[in-house]
Amino acid sequence: DKTKCLSALLKNGAVPGEPVKKDENSRRGNWGNQIEFVLTSVGYAVGLGNVWRFPYLCYRNGGGAFMLPYFIMLVFCGIPLFFLELSFGQFASLGCLGVWKISPMFKGVGYGMMVVSTYIGIYYNVVICIAFYYFFQSMTNLLPWTYCNNPWNTPDCSGVVGTGHQLNGSLANATTSLVAGVTEVVNRTKRTSPSEEYWKHYVLNISDDIGNFGEVRLPILGCLAISWFVVFLCLIRGVKSSGKVVYFTATFPYVVLTILFIRGITLDGAINGIKYYLTPQWQKVLDAKVWGDAASQIFYSLGCAWGGLITMASYNKFHNNCFRDSIIISITNCATSVYAGFVIFSILGFMAHHLNVPVSEVADHGPGLAFVAYPEALTLLPISPLWSLLFFFMLILLGLGTQFCLLETLVTAIVDEIGTDWIIRNKTIVTLSVAIAGFLLGVPLTTRAGIYWLLLMDNYAASFSLVIISCIMCICIMYIYGHRNYFKDVEMMLGFPPPLFFKVCWRFISPVIISFILIFTVIQYKPITYNDYVYPGWSLAIGFAMALSSVVCIPVYALYKISRSPGATFRERLKNACRSHPKWGPALQEHRTGRYAPMASEDTVEARPLKEKEELKEEQKEEEKEKERKDEISLTIQGSNGSTNTHNNPNPSA
Repeated sequence: DKTKCLSALLKNGAVPGEPVKKDENSRRGNWGNQIEFVLTSVGYAVGLGNVWRFPYLCYRNGGGAFMLPYFIMLVFCGIPLFFLELSFGQFASLGCLGVWKISPMFKGVGYGMMVVSTYIGIYYNVVICIAFYYFFQSMTNLLPWTYCNNPWNTPDCSGVVGTGHQLNGSLANATTSLVAGVTEVVNRTKRTSPSEEYWKHYVLNISDDIGNFGEVRLPILGCLAISWFVVFLCLIRGVKSSGKVVYFTATFPYVVLTILFIRGITLDGAINGIKYYLTPQWQKVLDAKVWGDAASQIFYSLGCAWGGLITMASYNKFHNNCFRDSIIISITNCATSVYAGFVIFSILGFMAHHLNVPVSEVADHGPGLAFVAYPEALTLLPISPLWSLLFFFMLILLGLGTQFCLLETLVTAIVDEIGTDWIIRNKTIVTLSVAIAGFLLGVPLTTRAGIYWLLLMDNYAASFSLVIISCIMCICIMYIYGHRNYFKDVEMMLGFPPPLFFKVCWRFISPVIISFILIFTVIQYKPITYNDYVYPGWSLAIGFAMALSSVVCIPVYALYKISRSPGATFRERLKNACRSHPKWGPALQEHRTGRYAPMASEDTVEARPLKEKEELKEEQKEEEKEKERKDEISLTIQGSNGSTNTHNNPNPSA
């Protein structure tokens, strides 16, 4: 009956119209269906940077003209690297450590990915927890950063909401000291907004130096605990549970973006903001910095070299079309960035119009946009708490989508590496342990100096180290393992070879672009600052140590592997260390065909594929029958007269 059939399909996580699915890899598990993988990967790639970094980069680098280098870098670097990582993880069905059976000497790249994911996971959840805090604070009829009459405000505070704003008259009395925009225009240089003072003096209660930690901000600590608890709950059953959660977390931000977009473009001055965002300044296309920013944004936005793409793809079924998925996810990520720019600049244009200042004076990026500029603009809207709730809920969901994959990357790497039945059965305990460790390591970021450390980690922990990791991964797969071998692997998995364009990009174009990003990052390097605060030398040294800690894994592990490899000379050891592990290849025996089929000299009956087992048993039966027949002949010979003669006795026995 059709109803029962449909309920059975849905129960098994299958898409209606497709045959009922069960896990192909029963030991590790698979995604319930392909939509879960695509949504998870979209959630991973689309993060806070799409909202708070891309729009700022776009207007700073020539508006619409920036789109040209941005999409060129997407085509020649972003999509090829994305496809490379997805195919790599899917082929081996292993996380970011296990996949390096392809060339064991380079396993340090996997450890580097784990270190990077650890750093990002620690500070990223702190950003999410601050969004949680603002979300809770927005549950009121008046946003607390609207006016300057609070205990934490200073005499320099000047609000943007005047007495004529659409609020109750009783609330207007509180603003007599702020007669809106006139003071702002006259004394623009000294103005600090209520949202900025709320952020610095109340939420963070920021200290004067990175070394002056002060007390832990308990409300932020509580929100951090909530953040980690939510992430743990969503990953309690690994990809089985997170795959269901992403139906909401990966799609609802688009609903919120659309609501904010429709609200934004109906405001006065919104068109000016969007013009400022998109008006092309074509002369900037000739500036190398613009191309460097475009390449860097594509690279960091897609999450390449974090280990998350390899991990998520490892739960795919072996013959899944990850080529199609990589194009869908990459384009969705970049389209989201462009769309978010409209949402941000329509509201900022309205704010600039209200203050009668250029858009450039209200535009910002990073935490400054998310927690100062945009919230301030929202105070100008009627029913401002509603828009604030929506905006911060969107930030929470965008952050969680990335955080799920960061935690799953670490958990999968640990479980795959240990690989015992006990740890696979008790994966939840590993997830809980990693979540608790992440929470404890994030506690220093909730102190009064926390924002300094958060920005230090954001600028150094995952900057040039990611570029180096990605470049070495390309070189290892294409030149150490061999491009021909890898192209055959992809063909065996997908049923068709990688298109010629991707072959050329993997071997030549993408590594060159990655090298360009590295050189650009080094040339453009400036010591980090936060507003007017200049970081001391010792803190920059810690930043560089964090950056190097992930990269140093690569040479250290390579030397260790060479020293442990067999061989009389260094060259022999090096050759053996680079050679693929015998277990490299598809995880399941049924997929190990062609050059991955077990060799006759090294397999047992149990190790062979089912077809080979049956053939071997048939051969063994034939050999046994032949042996029995020979034994019978050797013992007795049937005479032509029907008498039996013993072979060993020349004299017949009558």
